[in-house]
Amino acid sequence: MNQLKLITMIAFVAAMTVAIAGPAQAAGAKHDAAHEHKPLHGGVVVEGKTLDYELVAKATVIRLYLRDHGTPTDVAKATAKLTLLTGNEKQEVELKPVGDKLEATGTFKVGPGTKAVAVVTVNGKPSTARFTLN
Repeated sequence: MNQLKLITMIAFVAAMTVAIAGPAQAAGAKHDAAHEHKPLHGGVVVEGKTLDYELVAKATVIRLYLRDHGTPTDVAKATAKLTLLTGNEKQEVELKPVGDKLEATGTFKVGPGTKAVAVVTVNGKPSTARFTLN
């Protein structure tokens, strides 16, 4: 094979690699954007093995939203137990399905630095998420 053909073949392979890699990277970027871990409800987001959890904790209401790759998860048959740790105080809260989220109302000591551990059961499968509130 002469040198000109070899250079032409190398240039062709390089061009094909760039042509194939460009759309693949764009698709990967699109997937990452769709699966961002940004809060959608003003809470704190934690990524779990199979779900993302967003905890919105206020003095009178606590809400937990579940997402699977950016898609809201059906919580109709889900349950959650939340343990709040604020300073030396510990509070246990049961969350129940309300619309598209798990929720509890009452009086809660929450604020910056409060730690929360949620044990969530969806379709009989338990999982745990740990949060630190801002």
